[in-house]
Amino acid sequence: MVPADGPVTLPRERTRPRESEIVAAARAHLETLGYRVWVNPDGRDYFDLVARRGRDVGLVEAKVAGTRQVLAQALRRRAWGDWVAVVLATERAAWHLADRTAHGRAAPIGVWWARRGTGVTVVRDARPWTRTAADDPFGPLRQRFHRLLDALEAGELPEATAWDGVAREVRRASGGRGFSEWRLDEPTE
Repeated sequence: MVPADGPVTLPRERTRPRESEIVAAARAHLETLGYRVWVNPDGRDYFDLVARRGRDVGLVEAKVAGTRQVLAQALRRRAWGDWVAVVLATERAAWHLADRTAHGRAAPIGVWWARRGTGVTVVRDARPWTRTAADDPFGPLRQRFHRLLDALEAGELPEATAWDGVAREVRRASGGRGFSEWRLDEPTE
């Protein structure tokens, strides 16, 4: 018999964590490795996580779903970080992305899987984009980004400073072309 006010629906438990939970897991993982981590530092969600340890700067993009989108984001962020990783909500998605991108331009992107409440599993380590500074077409932009982080760590900029303009400058750096038109021919292995 159905109650007079309609059928009773029991709440379903979420099978995937929220993006904020994935970001928190990635932050904790990086902090245990000795990185200083900024979450959404630009205030516009262009960077999900920026991590720095010494002169090593990494960027992490998080997604609950949409591996193609997170892969495209990671490739666009390569101008700023020495390495880039993506963190996904499911083990299956992480292994599939790692297999699909084992060769070519996306091969240096790290692939991680965030387990709810238990941390991060590194499916593939993130690698530097280039072998030498001479191979790096984004060197000046990366140096500018390092200077911004230097100023933040030295207290010359308040922590709440919006990083507006960091991403926009990349678009102008090519002489007016859109960022998607940039090509970075990393050395093949």
